[in-house]
Amino acid sequence: MRLHVSDLKPGQLLECDTFNQSGVQLMPAGSLLSDSDINKLKLHGIDYVDIAESMQPPVFPTPVFTSSPAESLMKLVPIFDTTMAGTATIFKQAMNSGTIAMNEVDDLLQPMTEHLVDQKDVVSLLLLLDRDDEYTYNHSVQVGILTYYIASWLGYSADDCYTISKAGYLIDIGKSVVPQHLLHKPGKLSAEEFRIMKKHAKQGYDIILESTGSELLALPALQHHEREDGSGYPYGLRKDDIHPYSRIAAVADVYSAMTSNRVYQSKQEYISVLCELYGLSFGQLNAEVTQSFIKHLLPNFIGKRVLLTSGDTGMIVMNNPNDYFRPLVKCSRGFIDLAKQRDIAIVEIYI
Repeated sequence: MRLHVSDLKPGQLLECDTFNQSGVQLMPAGSLLSDSDINKLKLHGIDYVDIAESMQPPVFPTPVFTSSPAESLMKLVPIFDTTMAGTATIFKQAMNSGTIAMNEVDDLLQPMTEHLVDQKDVVSLLLLLDRDDEYTYNHSVQVGILTYYIASWLGYSADDCYTISKAGYLIDIGKSVVPQHLLHKPGKLSAEEFRIMKKHAKQGYDIILESTGSELLALPALQHHEREDGSGYPYGLRKDDIHPYSRIAAVADVYSAMTSNRVYQSKQEYISVLCELYGLSFGQLNAEVTQSFIKHLLPNFIGKRVLLTSGDTGMIVMNNPNDYFRPLVKCSRGFIDLAKQRDIAIVEIYI
């Protein structure tokens, strides 16, 4: 929907990239407009912009905790340790034999997912997993957790949530047969190296299918790098050609990867990555899945301690209704509204 800038309201979403008369990009597609953004458009002489009408600003639920986060989180530490160690074994199985023992996968995942039912503070779980474990194994566990939650938020049954979690946990099993020097290369991959790396999607599919005979479990491994606009791999699938489980796995995979330290890229701050996901939901990632993920994750940031670029430390006290990705922070010198003080940003978030 095309609107004149005078008719814009905070909370609306840009559907297309917006450029000034000199061709400089002012705001990318998916930007959530604030009052200052609208003023910026006016100052640059922008008359009309395209606003998304298919996606409504999310209504955020109030976070509910069945016990104190610290108490429930401590119970998960030994479970995560066991799962991480077991994941290394699973990957070595796949590398040596081309198959995996699904009973061993269940032995790892079932205890973990049973605890996820009562743990509502997903951000604290991610922060708990933010440690120096081997990236591929840590990432697999994180994706298994995130796919479980996303499936539950989308209304899947308990059995389906577990199946989706298991499929998500295994999406990178194909990396077990990727040359180790490529997995740990600190610089950018060459075109030929990237071609080899991309094979992990099909190789993972083959390993899971050979081990289980289940197309349902194998498809997310094959399709988690596909994108709704056809820009993904290995087959350039679009929209409905991508299985619903794979759409869930794609969102979990991107979020976990961007918020984790990798050999070639440092982790990004959790809320800013949500903002990037919001933009990706306008073409690459499934809008329904991404919106559900953002809607349920954002309330978890309330009460979290943060470090700001200003050097201040404080606590997130409110999600800003005019810009969901720039919250209100309370620190020693008062309140800092990141939606208004746009020269200040969050550097890091803590439990």
